[in-house]
Amino acid sequence: MFGDLMGMMGKLKETQKKVEETKKRLDSVLVDEKSSDGLIKVTLTANRTIKKIDLDSSLLKDKDQLEDYLITTLNRAIENATKINETELAAVAKDGMPNIPGMDSLFK
Repeated sequence: MFGDLMGMMGKLKETQKKVEETKKRLDSVLVDEKSSDGLIKVTLTANRTIKKIDLDSSLLKDKDQLEDYLITTLNRAIENATKINETELAAVAKDGMPNIPGMDSLFK
């Protein structure tokens, strides 16, 4: 019994290390998003850190339009980055979980 418990604890520590490594790797995964007309482009990491914003100079003439573009495009980029982040971390967590009946349904 204690051998199984020690084995599970070791597996959980290994999984925690893999999760941390995955989080670090996701800092280098870049997500690009453009507005529908291509006037704004944002780049962020899969950990949702903004790296770059490119604006067409025509947007600088209309503050309200620029703000709308930024909000819409950033929200879409964050949504895409979040999907990548959650998928990657869930895969690592699921792979490293001990085989406990009923736990597999948590990661579907």
